[in-house]
Amino acid sequence: MAEEFSADVVIIGAGVVGLAIAAQLSAEGRDILVLEQREAFGRETSSRNSEVIHAGLQYPPGSLKARLCVQGNRLLYELCARAGIPHKRLGKLVIALEAPEVAGLDDLRVNAERNGARDLRIIGRAEIERMEPHLNAPAALYVPSTGVISAHSLMAYFAQSAGDHGANIAYRTKVRGIERLDDGYLVDGVDATGERFAVRAEVVVNAAGLWADHIASLVGVNTDEAGYRQHFCKGEYFSVAPGKTGLISRLVYPLAATGTERAGTRIHLTLDLEGRMRLGPDAEWLPDTWRDAPEYRVDSSKRQLFWRLAHRYLPWLEPSDLSPEGAGVRPRVFGPGEPQRDFIIEHESARGLPGFVNLIGIESPGLTSSPAIARYVSALLA
Repeated sequence: MAEEFSADVVIIGAGVVGLAIAAQLSAEGRDILVLEQREAFGRETSSRNSEVIHAGLQYPPGSLKARLCVQGNRLLYELCARAGIPHKRLGKLVIALEAPEVAGLDDLRVNAERNGARDLRIIGRAEIERMEPHLNAPAALYVPSTGVISAHSLMAYFAQSAGDHGANIAYRTKVRGIERLDDGYLVDGVDATGERFAVRAEVVVNAAGLWADHIASLVGVNTDEAGYRQHFCKGEYFSVAPGKTGLISRLVYPLAATGTERAGTRIHLTLDLEGRMRLGPDAEWLPDTWRDAPEYRVDSSKRQLFWRLAHRYLPWLEPSDLSPEGAGVRPRVFGPGEPQRDFIIEHESARGLPGFVNLIGIESPGLTSSPAIARYVSALLA
């Protein structure tokens, strides 16, 4: 017979979003249990990204991605200052690679300002050269509020904060089933020793990241009919030789290409907290079966492609400067060739599931948005 526990709220997933929600709800006095199938927090998407604090430039005005990113940007900087979380407000240059693209920079500025981003300005080649002498671009949108953060330190803070308020995190626990009860839910699973367990909870928050659509299906949601089916997009990174550290001091993002004929023609340059440079991520769609045997190998044969794309704006870069570094996988609720879609953060009372909150397709800017997502989920449950 399975050992049975109880909690006010069960949160499935201990990535940055699940941990932020745990910290928020436990601080409100709720009894929280977090279930995480891996051996520690943030072992998937939350620790396999650029660690960028985004400003909310390109998302459609009014979308959750826009609103929660802009709010999360402010909340993260406040949190970092208050809690001593390692971060740097570096700023970002969104660059035009060709003169005809300059008009697109202004379109991006207008969209970003509608989203609430501030202090943006278009700059020309002369000012770019003063700011970044080793960068080749005719024009750029300067975004001062973009930065980088230690994702691990942020997650450690959320986990500690949740624990300080009485929350518990159970690692190596896999959810096998979720049953709707009259007064909540019964979450069945297997613990680290292989023993079955069950948890009774009034509220269940599905923050399972790459497995979020599967968890939604366990409570009876038809993921295809609901539009919750997730698709997997892998992004690989190449690091730039340490000897080139210091040549660029801000993040550099070529203006996003539009049209299928130009897909895959842009690659970003990001920095870590020590100033080391990294190129990526690219975008490679994976089969739906990837989740059955996850792997994060970097294809070293992409070195020449990454160099060719970055050399357009980093003329000093040599192919030998690049080394495979890592990869991450983004859960998306749209597939190849389909229109991009917003975050899905839904209290499923309309499906007859009061107290069940699904978070589906939480990709970028999920890290930036995490404290704002936590507040949003709290408001949904209020």
